Amino acid sequence: MTDDSTSHFYEPAKGHGLPHDPFNAIVGPRPIGWISSRGADGSVNLAPYSFFNGFNYTPPIIGFSSTSPKDSLRNVQETGEFVWNLTTRDLAEQMNQSCAPVPYGTDEFGLAGLTAVPSRLVNVPRVAESPVNFECKVTEIIQLKNHKGEPTQGWLTLGEVVAVHIDRRVLKDGIFDTFSAGIVLRAGGPSAYAAIGPETRFDMRRPT
Repeated sequence: MTDDSTSHFYEPAKGHGLPHDPFNAIVGPRPIGWISSRGADGSVNLAPYSFFNGFNYTPPIIGFSSTSPKDSLRNVQETGEFVWNLTTRDLAEQMNQSCAPVPYGTDEFGLAGLTAVPSRLVNVPRVAESPVNFECKVTEIIQLKNHKGEPTQGWLTLGEVVAVHIDRRVLKDGIFDTFSAGIVLRAGGPSAYAAIGPETRFDMRRPT
């Protein structure tokens, strides 16, 4: 049984009572969904999402959640395609620049000093500087609900990965080297991030 004298308890619907919402810090570090998309009018968007992950092996399905009706959501609703671009430590500043609150149609690739290159199977550009890109076709867009069944201002976009680009420099003996790729993750608070490095690695085998 939890000792209330040593535990900070709160009900999210009533507020957390802390300087910053701890939810994002506890569920983390989280992979960054650096999503490029194209609207029906041809305009391209590039934006990072901290609610992102993989959800299925075969076929590979990834998803990102938008906590308001943002440009990426509009684009995937219109065209049904997007690209995920891996954020690494040397691209962290550019990734951060791409989340600037700019009008719809603004070229975030140019804003962040990045190179947009064509994809192979979707009509959405990918970040040339990123070592991994997933070309995706939308499978579902789900407006999230609370426990009462009421709709929230959150939309989960799920997409099947139909093509993958991996820079050979991050492959060692044919295996993607998570610990040398410089992967950046979103951590807690308004500004914290984390980088994966060899010093954070440990290994365990699943029970047989």
